[in-house]
Amino acid sequence: MIVNRNPFGGGYFNGTNPFDELFKMKGKKGEKKEDEPERFRSDGRPVRKKFPVKRFLAVIVFLLVVITGKNCYYILDEDNYAVVTTLGNAKAVSQAGLHFKIPYIQNVTKVSKVIMGMPIGYTTDTGESIDDESVMITRDFNFVNTDFYLEYMVNDPVKYLYASEEPETTLKMLALSYIRDTVGIYNVDDVITTGKAEIQSEIKEKLTNRIMEEDIGLAVVNITIQDAFPPTAEVLNAFKNVENAKQGKETAINNANKDRNEKIPQAEAECDQIIKNAEAEKEARINEAQGQVSRFEQMYEEYTKYPLITKQRMFYETMEEVLPSLKLYIVDESGTQKLLPLESFSSQITGATGQETQDTENVNQENGQE
Repeated sequence: MIVNRNPFGGGYFNGTNPFDELFKMKGKKGEKKEDEPERFRSDGRPVRKKFPVKRFLAVIVFLLVVITGKNCYYILDEDNYAVVTTLGNAKAVSQAGLHFKIPYIQNVTKVSKVIMGMPIGYTTDTGESIDDESVMITRDFNFVNTDFYLEYMVNDPVKYLYASEEPETTLKMLALSYIRDTVGIYNVDDVITTGKAEIQSEIKEKLTNRIMEEDIGLAVVNITIQDAFPPTAEVLNAFKNVENAKQGKETAINNANKDRNEKIPQAEAECDQIIKNAEAEKEARINEAQGQVSRFEQMYEEYTKYPLITKQRMFYETMEEVLPSLKLYIVDESGTQKLLPLESFSSQITGATGQETQDTENVNQENGQE
């Protein structure tokens, strides 16, 4: 159909809009498809449309390829183990990174490596005490409410998954058993105050040995007493007073030890100084005595040779030391005091020395004549 505008301004030639006719033709085509009569076979049964089998199979194959591709590998991080099960045979993988596996034959289960915690005797959400787990009896037949926190980790993922149905429950039951057994051999005072560290160490050792015997793939990292208190408020206050007194005692002992550690080194240093000074004085006096002995021996040798000269020389040397410091006081009958300083003996000493030399020569001459 050719549509032209009227050159004389009168609109279209046939007086209708050609686009409306075009839309009507398209609508009729669509109605023909929808209103297509149903066909029947010769026996009167309707002819059904064929199912798109090829298209359906293509979609299924595509989905199988995608699923198979995703099952061909797995990624392992540092915080997890991987347990690869091949037809019932389990194997642990701990190296992080990309790993491949056989799809539909090998299954992978991840197990955490991190340290996990387990409260015993209370709940972590509300902090409320669980009496069935926390209330225990001590050796002196007192009740005590004790809360523990158990830290554990997986050391064998294969045994963790397949050696026990519920390994955490088994671990908790064993921990409760050894906690009650250990607390029962201590007095209530030790459980609440001074014996906590010893109790924790003993429980950990017993529980570790038992877990190794059970071999369920778990390892005990630590167990700590979170809180321990008597079940009544009056007893709790009494124990608090006892604890404060013990802390005061320990503080006093620590202060005394500190004072002792400060004063003992000081006293030892003073003692060492006194001993050193005494030894130095001892050495000085010994050296001085040895010097005097040596001088006396030399003087004695000279005396044996020349007794007279030696005596005179010793006398003069003594006077030389004594007389310069002497002062002479003369008092007459009227009580008048006069100070007469002594004159120097230097000239006399010089003359005496010459006389001594002359006497020595005379003695030598006499000895020669003899």
